[in-house]
Amino acid sequence: MKISQLLLYPVKSLGAISVSEAVVETRGFCHDRRFMLVQPVTDENGLAGGLMMTQREHTGMALIDVAFGDTDTIRIWHRSTPDDGLTVPLTPARTGEALVVNVWDSADFVAQTVSAEADAWFSRVLQTPCHLVYMPDTTERAITSRYRQPDNQSPAPVVSFADGFPYLTASLESLAELNRRLDEPVEMNRFRPNIVIEGANEPHDEDTWAHFRVGELDFYSVKPCVRCVMTTIDPQTAQKGKEPLKTLATYRRVDNKILFGQNVMAGGEGVVRVGDRIEVLKRMETWI
Repeated sequence: MKISQLLLYPVKSLGAISVSEAVVETRGFCHDRRFMLVQPVTDENGLAGGLMMTQREHTGMALIDVAFGDTDTIRIWHRSTPDDGLTVPLTPARTGEALVVNVWDSADFVAQTVSAEADAWFSRVLQTPCHLVYMPDTTERAITSRYRQPDNQSPAPVVSFADGFPYLTASLESLAELNRRLDEPVEMNRFRPNIVIEGANEPHDEDTWAHFRVGELDFYSVKPCVRCVMTTIDPQTAQKGKEPLKTLATYRRVDNKILFGQNVMAGGEGVVRVGDRIEVLKRMETWI
């Protein structure tokens, strides 16, 4: 088995960047989901905050693409108007406004706004007031899930703006099994993994990997990824449908949750590359 593809999502819920190698950090790949769009809110104490924005409610985000620029920047543009873009430093200056934000059920934590220019661009393109915020290294959003692995509990593991865990893996064999059941095949980008695996023993073999190694780096599977309506949004058109959730529900449903892919945490820091071999060191019973 080997790594087939590595994917970074610098801005949560926007387009992916496919890379040949990636730096593994505790909170996720370097530059993965360190930016997020939020809608401005004020809490009961009058503190400025931001409400997480994703494709689930704002499907047009699927049409905004991202690429690395030439000098420690990212370029962002809407697919319909590629010449009308935005350039953002990968590490913004610490001059932005501090906002209290949240991702799902994690405790509130502080992010910083990037720039008035970025806010204006996204507000115009998405036709709703919003801020682009960044997670500085000083902000530590702890993983609070009861599924945390004991191998990674000292110090408490942290995560970027990802939904719940630093990494998401899925195999091409799992995708092939899904497409075998669908009338119209879907691509892996529906599931937004970080590490795409090739050569698994069988579909969803990654469900059984308790501990696996890539090169000298250890990874620990935490729990299957519960899939939501976001997988039904066509990344090319931003249109919603019923698939692939409808079909996945026929064979990947557990306790009324539909599963595809594995949430993963890293046991150290280093570099992984496309083509790196994967060795499974410990298996567990499948969740299905």
